[in-house]
Amino acid sequence: MEKNEIDDLFTKDTLILKDDKEEVESKGKKKKKAHKKEKRKLSFGKKLLIIFSVFFLTGIGSLAFLLYGPWDGFRNFWITSAMTTMTHQYLATIFYSDETIQKVLEKNKIIEASGKSNPDLIEFKEYTGKHIIYASKFEEQILKKDEGNDLYKVIEVAGKGYQGYLVAIYDASRVHIATTQYLRSTGEFITKVAERENAIIAMNAGGFYDPDWNSNGALPHGTVIQDGKVVSDYKDANMAGGMVGFTRDNKLLLGRYSAEEAISAGYRDAVEFGPYLIVNGKSSFVRGNGGWGIAPRTAIGQRSDGIVLFLVINGRLASSIGADMGDLTEVMENYGAINAANMDGGSSSELVINHQIINHPVAAGPNGLRMQPTFWIVK
Repeated sequence: MEKNEIDDLFTKDTLILKDDKEEVESKGKKKKKAHKKEKRKLSFGKKLLIIFSVFFLTGIGSLAFLLYGPWDGFRNFWITSAMTTMTHQYLATIFYSDETIQKVLEKNKIIEASGKSNPDLIEFKEYTGKHIIYASKFEEQILKKDEGNDLYKVIEVAGKGYQGYLVAIYDASRVHIATTQYLRSTGEFITKVAERENAIIAMNAGGFYDPDWNSNGALPHGTVIQDGKVVSDYKDANMAGGMVGFTRDNKLLLGRYSAEEAISAGYRDAVEFGPYLIVNGKSSFVRGNGGWGIAPRTAIGQRSDGIVLFLVINGRLASSIGADMGDLTEVMENYGAINAANMDGGSSSELVINHQIINHPVAAGPNGLRMQPTFWIVK
């Protein structure tokens, strides 16, 4: 083989080796890039995991601090709100011992004003004329009627953490108890009852017992009187409160009576519930949050001039967490109630006017409603 041929062969081999080397180097660079990219992906995933872990641990830590920390405000709210429900007491018992729960309930309770309300303290008045001197802004809101409406007036109320509606009803003779037409079987929605009874105003009334925990509103707590007759009288061991209702003289009467005693006392429409907020102008003593927690609320009252007050407070909302017994008492005091009582609250709090839902119910039924057994209505 001649020298030129040898040189040409060597040059070709060198070029082939060079190409192979460049190809290997190129593949190596691609693998390194892919590895770095994979590494970056893995790092981003790890970062996300770390972020979620931090948030989770922070949330757990914050909840633990609220539940067991030195500040007892949240603890009181949590325990009292859970223990006053029939179906969600486990929210307190899973975190706290029976001893802790009892201590909290003892620090947060309502000591009711003693005795029975005195009907003689109520004297019906007719406010006439345009030149009335109002004792306060609350008095003006009550007595200054809406033009063309002599039956009722809706007043928006608000306080620290809550918002709701107070309805002043100027004719107490129009206020009655309505019940589900399926007592001891199932409750009804307030809108259906208002429609059937041709009620201008409807508000939930007493509580109810559900042995199967199905919340169907079948069986009212305690005595229920409708049109002067006892229509239900079931006593539950856990029930608290007394009779809340109107006599044949259209006066709100509060007192602890048996069903027979209530009829003798002259009740025409009543339910058994509580606690009482004001009796004969004397407010009950509310310790802490009253032991009923903070939730949607319903209350009924009457002024010394005979005007009836329906009160419904929204709750479990960002704009309105709810009210406690002290809040209810304060609103009733401001608007001049001489007698007032708490009604069933929580998911039961509902107000309907002219067949329209006025408040913001939070039950699981249609439009936030739940089936219930008893209602205050204005015919």
